[in-house]
Amino acid sequence: MILVTGGAGFIGANFVLDWLKEPNAEGIINLDKLTYAGNLATLASVKNDPRHLFVQGDIGDRALVAKLLKEHQPRAIVNFAAESHVDRSIHGPADFINTNIVGTFNLLECAREYWNGLQAAQKTNFRFHHVSTDEVYGSLLPTAPAFNETHPYEPNSPYSASKAASDHLVRAWFHTYGFPVVTTNCSNNYGPYHFPEKLIPLVILNAINLKPLPIYGDGQQVRDWLYVGDHCSAIRTVLAKGRLGETYNIGGWNEKANIDVVKSICQILDELKPRADGQSYATQITFVNDRPGHDRRYAIDARKIERELGWRPAETFDTGIKKTVQWYLDNPIWVEGVVSGAYRDWLDKQYS
Repeated sequence: MILVTGGAGFIGANFVLDWLKEPNAEGIINLDKLTYAGNLATLASVKNDPRHLFVQGDIGDRALVAKLLKEHQPRAIVNFAAESHVDRSIHGPADFINTNIVGTFNLLECAREYWNGLQAAQKTNFRFHHVSTDEVYGSLLPTAPAFNETHPYEPNSPYSASKAASDHLVRAWFHTYGFPVVTTNCSNNYGPYHFPEKLIPLVILNAINLKPLPIYGDGQQVRDWLYVGDHCSAIRTVLAKGRLGETYNIGGWNEKANIDVVKSICQILDELKPRADGQSYATQITFVNDRPGHDRRYAIDARKIERELGWRPAETFDTGIKKTVQWYLDNPIWVEGVVSGAYRDWLDKQYS
C-alpha cells in the first residue's frame, strides 16, 4: 500500500482516483483532516473499493500516523496535506503554520521512525514524496527566466512561506538523516473537483449563476496553468523514477494572465451554455482591489523532469480548460454539495 495525506482535497483526491483507475493498483490509505476543502463526495466512486481505506485525521497527530504506518506498512508516503489558499493565509495564517510546517515536521518524524524499523529491502524501496508549490520561489519580472529547481526561495505570502519552510524540512531530513525523499513544486492546478474559491471554478460558477466575475487589480498577474490529471501523472512518474533528495518542477507550459484565463472561460461558456439574453459572460467581469502582496508572475521551467524522467504534460491550456468547464456543467450535484453557507460567507468577506 501507499499512504496519501490530504487525499480528500482537490489534487489529492484526483490523485487517488487516478491511481485506483488501474485494475492492479496498490491500495491507498487516505488520511485527511476534512477541513472546509476536503470533500468525501469527490471520492464517492471509490467508497466501496477495498483498495481504498479512508481515515479522518490530522498529519499532526503523531499517534495516529504511527499507528497507520505500523498497521499497514506502506512502501511510500505522498504528502498532499496542506492549507493552500493565499487569501485565507492572509486573513488567518495560524492554520497554515500549524498544518504546513508543524504538521509536515510531525509526519516526517513518524515516517523516519517507521523507515528506521524496516528490513533492508523495504528500507531501500521506501519513498517520501512531498508535494509543494511554485509560489515558494516568489515573483518573476515579465521577461525573467522561468523558475527552475535552483531558483532562490523568496516567498511573499504566509501560505508560500509556510510551504517553503516545509520544503526546507524535507530537504534537511534527507541530508541529515538520509531519509529517502523527493519533492515536487507544481504550478497552478485546475480541473475537476476544484474547490470554488480558486479562480477558475469561481469564475465558472459565478458566470453560470449570472454573478460578477471578480478580477484582482488589472488582471495581468501571470500564472503557469497545469491540468490536474497531468500533475497526477507527473507525481506517479517522480514516485517511481525520481532520484532521492531531488526536486522536480512540474509545469504545464501554459503562461496566462488572469484576465485572459477568465475571458477564455467566458468564450467557452458562450459556446456551451449561452446566456438567455444573448450577451457574453464577459460582460460580468468586475475588477476588485488587488490583494496584499500579490505576486505578479509565476512560470515553471519543467525541462528537468522531462529530461531525466521523460514526463511532459498531455493537455494544453485550450484542451484542459474546455474539459474543466464541461465537467462543472455536467456535475451540478457535486457543485451544490460543496457550495455551503460558510463558503458563501467567505466569498462575501473576500470580494466585498
